[in-house]
Amino acid sequence: MTSRFYVACDLGAESGRVMLGSVTDGRLVLEEVHRFPTGAIRIQNSLRWNILGIFEELKAGLRKIAARGIEVASVSVDSWGVDYALFNERQPLLSLPYQYRDARTEKRYTDALENVGREKIFAETGIQFMSINTLYHLIADVEENPDVLGIADQFLNIADYVNYLFSGVARAEVSLASTTQMYNPNTKTWSDELIRRFHLPERLFPPIVQSGTTLGPLTTEMASNTGLTGVQVIATCSHDTGAAVAAVPAESNDHWAYLSSGTWSLIGVELPSPLVNETIREGNYTNEAGFGGTTRFLKNIVGLWLLQESRRAWARQGHEYDYAEINAMAESAEPFRSLIDPDDPRFLSPEDMPEAIASYCRDTGQPEPSSPSEFTRCILESLALLYRETLDTIERLTGRTIKTLRIVGGGSQSGLLNQFAANATGRTVLAGPVEATAIGNVLIQAVALGDLESLAAMRDLVRDSFPIDTFKPSESQQWDDAQQRFAKLRDSKKRVRPKRESVFQNEESPRAHRCQTVAHVLANVATFTNLRRSHYRVNKHDNERTTPYIKQQHN
Repeated sequence: MTSRFYVACDLGAESGRVMLGSVTDGRLVLEEVHRFPTGAIRIQNSLRWNILGIFEELKAGLRKIAARGIEVASVSVDSWGVDYALFNERQPLLSLPYQYRDARTEKRYTDALENVGREKIFAETGIQFMSINTLYHLIADVEENPDVLGIADQFLNIADYVNYLFSGVARAEVSLASTTQMYNPNTKTWSDELIRRFHLPERLFPPIVQSGTTLGPLTTEMASNTGLTGVQVIATCSHDTGAAVAAVPAESNDHWAYLSSGTWSLIGVELPSPLVNETIREGNYTNEAGFGGTTRFLKNIVGLWLLQESRRAWARQGHEYDYAEINAMAESAEPFRSLIDPDDPRFLSPEDMPEAIASYCRDTGQPEPSSPSEFTRCILESLALLYRETLDTIERLTGRTIKTLRIVGGGSQSGLLNQFAANATGRTVLAGPVEATAIGNVLIQAVALGDLESLAAMRDLVRDSFPIDTFKPSESQQWDDAQQRFAKLRDSKKRVRPKRESVFQNEESPRAHRCQTVAHVLANVATFTNLRRSHYRVNKHDNERTTPYIKQQHN
C-alpha cells in the first residue's frame, strides 16, 4: 500500500474534526488537524444546525492540510444520522437544517403510527421507531414548510450534503440513507410505498450509492478556497456509526458484538442481511446498512448523554469536572445505591439532568443521589445493566452466542464503565479504538481507491495500529442481584412518564441560554445562496455535476 494521505471530516453533535490519516510501516497514523464546535442553535423556538458555520470550519481544516504541501488522495465526510438539508439547482441551501431533538416531530410521529401503522412502516424499512427519524421531519416539512419544500429539488442528510458541497454531486450513501426510516433494505432503494402514503414529493429523494463510492474531485471553487487539488471526494460510510463499526478490530470467529459508545449507545451485531419480523419490531430493534453489504443489527439507546448533561448542570453551579475526575470519584461511591432506567422519557431533554435523575429515584422509592460521585455511579451502573439486557435479547433474536463486547468511540475511554459493562454482561470487554469513526472513514477511502483490499484487511490494520484494553468480568453475584432490581424498574407500571416538553418552553432556561444567537447566520444564508449557487447545479435526471453557469467566486 502506498503512503498517501486521506482526510476524514468527522461531524458529531457536539464537535467536528478534520482528521488526517496515512499508512506508514504497516500502521495507520491518525492526526487531528482542526476541531470546532457544532452545537445546535435556536431560531424562533426551533433547534437548527449552523451548517454554514460547519462548512466554513471544514474548509479551514482543509486549508491547514493544504499548507503542509503533502499529497492528499481523498476526502470524505461522516456525520450523525437523520437530519438533512433542502436545496435546489439555483439555491444550494433553502433553510438551516432542523436538529433531531426539535419537538416538531412528536405529533407527526404519533399520527404516522396511527394512520399507517407500525407494521407497514417496519416491514418497509426494518428501522427502529424513534420520533427523531427523517421520515417524521419530512412529514413536518410537508405540513409546516410547504413553501420551502415546494421549491426544493432534493434533500440530503448532513454528511452527504457536505460531500455534495465538496464535489457538486448529490448522492445519498446507503448507511446514512438507512437511518431515515425511508430506505427499503430489500429493494435497496427508497420506499415508494411510504413516499406515496405520506404524500412526499418523489423528486426529493436522490440516487442511493453504496459505501465507498467515489463522487468525483473537489469542485473548482473548493479547490480554489482550500488549496487542495486533484483530491477525490468519496462517500465512505456517511453515517458515523457505520464508519465506526467498520473499524471494529474484530475477527470473524470472535463471537462479538459492538458498542459504539458516545452521546448515544449503539449496541448490536453484524449480520449478512436484515432481520425483519414482528418480534424485532416489538423489541424496537433496527437494521442499518453497513460497509461491504453488511447489516448493522442494533439497538439505539441513550448513552453518555446522561453524564454529559449532568456535567453541564454542575458547571452551571460553578463545579467543573472532567470525565477522569468524576469517574475516579464514582469508583469510591456506594455500589447499586440507586438505579435508573436510562430509556425513561424524562431523560430525553431535561432542563436539569441531576434533578431528573433524583426525581426518578423519588418516584421509584430509591434514595436520591446527593453528590456528583453518586450520580455518576448511578448512571454508569444503569447503563451497564441496560447493555446486559440488550445483549441477552440480541442473542435470543439472532441465535448467536456473544462472548465478547467490543466498545469503540469516545465512551471507550471510561475504564470504569468498561469494567461495569464486563461485570454486568458477564462477557469480556475489549475497548478501543477511541477514534473508530475517523479510522473507518479513512480506511474505507483507502479501499475505494484500491489501497486496501477489503473490510477484513481494514480490521487487520486497525488491530496492528491501535492498543486495545481488556476488561474481564467479576463480582457476578452482585451484578446478578442488581439486574433483578433493574428489570423490576424497567417492567414497573408505576413509573411516572411525564409529557416531554419543548426544550424552549422556558425561554429563560439554562438550555435556552446555551444556544447561540443566530441573526448573523440568517444573513449568511442569503450570502451563501446568492454567491455560491452558481457552483452547484443539480441535473434532475442523473444529479451529476454540471458546468457552473455563473463564474462568480466568493472567498
